Amino acid sequence: MSNIATNTPDHWQSLRSATSARIALGRAGGSLLTQAWLDFKSAHAAARDAVHYEFDAGQLASEIGAIGSPVVIVDTVAPDRRTYLLRPDLGRRLDEPSRYLLQQMQTSGENDLVIIVSDGLSALAVHRQSCPLLQALLPKLKADGWRIAPIVVARFGRVALEDEVGQLLGAQLAVILIGERPGLGSPDSLGAYAVYGPRSGNTDALRNCVSNIRPEGLPIEAAAETLHYLLAEARRRRLSGVQLKDQRSIMVAPSASAVAPANHERIAQ
Repeated sequence: MSNIATNTPDHWQSLRSATSARIALGRAGGSLLTQAWLDFKSAHAAARDAVHYEFDAGQLASEIGAIGSPVVIVDTVAPDRRTYLLRPDLGRRLDEPSRYLLQQMQTSGENDLVIIVSDGLSALAVHRQSCPLLQALLPKLKADGWRIAPIVVARFGRVALEDEVGQLLGAQLAVILIGERPGLGSPDSLGAYAVYGPRSGNTDALRNCVSNIRPEGLPIEAAAETLHYLLAEARRRRLSGVQLKDQRSIMVAPSASAVAPANHERIAQ
């Protein structure tokens, strides 16, 4: 009888090379291999760190100002990070000084768009991705003649904050760039949520979301192109959310992007 062992191809390994998902990790008895377990713990720690990453609104405002955009810093009702995480509702409303500040900024002419930038659940994502995205997006909008309000940098903001800010500034559309809930392997993912007719009482069904904006996900230039398209269509058709779809013929790899009407599970904002 031959004692020559035969090699069985491991098809999981070829699949693993095509994705960053945790597959084909191997095992030792009934447990994960030590390296796989350590990698998991490291990714989990990075996600937790991203949630508690300190948001420097002043620094971000300076960086945005350096690309030629006027900026204003505001605060929500949430007084600190811990309260913000425990009370999502407080991140959806401006505090009184900030409301007064934006009311004083109202002009006789209506703004086409206001862009809000806030830390959300990953200030790390906002500090890494928001300025490059604005640098790619703003020239496209200005070339089309958009009237853009000063960019609003908000501490401890949630997605629905765009409704109050947009309404106060008389904007037809509002977009908030915000740190998404960190995943295991994506602690710096930025989301962009757009709404036509920002006003109190808007539901998530009225928003469009462009998510996973980061070099390893949806690249900055592709995200800017998608946002530019969605905003132009929203203004032309006077709507947003479930009624507005990305109908371009350009196909984007499913693993690289997620463009859809916003939903409660994704936002949790």
